[in-house]
Amino acid sequence: MPDSYVTTETNRPVVSSQRDRGSFTADISAIRQRARQKMDEGPVTSAYGKNVKEVLAVLNDVLATELVCWMRYSRHAISASGIDRAQVTSQFTDHAKEERQHAMRIAERINQLGGEPDFDPSTLTERSHTTYETFPDNDLAEMLRDNLAAERIVIETYSDIIRWLGTDDVTTRRLLEDILREEEDHADDIVDLLGM
Repeated sequence: MPDSYVTTETNRPVVSSQRDRGSFTADISAIRQRARQKMDEGPVTSAYGKNVKEVLAVLNDVLATELVCWMRYSRHAISASGIDRAQVTSQFTDHAKEERQHAMRIAERINQLGGEPDFDPSTLTERSHTTYETFPDNDLAEMLRDNLAAERIVIETYSDIIRWLGTDDVTTRRLLEDILREEEDHADDIVDLLGM
């Protein structure tokens, strides 16, 4: 059965499915009025289902995590030495670049939600889900294992955050799902390098 359109205003289509889900209607006038009443809240509308302050706190911890991962990968890429240096350094450099991009995307989302991204270097490691470890320059295997452990931590914590967000903040959830996919790719790359 085709979709039909229902609304409280004439000639304003709103999707309504006549399939097994019933129909969807919207009071466009009320939505317009609510949107104009709280313009200073930006994209956070009455439809937002989470406590914004809680989400911002979680996202600032994610930001710290991404920054620590970026620093760890960067440090390992610069200091790595040994016979497999070129291949490992290339992977670490690529991962560092992606971790930095993740951090910037998270910071932008924090800003969209009306928060302030916390780049304070004095608290990064306290807020990060992962640790910052250094190893002897020739211990590539330990660097790889450390980064694999960090990726596994991030995969688990981001999965938990995604479940927590559910349908209450779809935009943040999708952002984290996209980042999670890349973190899983990082873990897979490291497993390949370790020959596991």
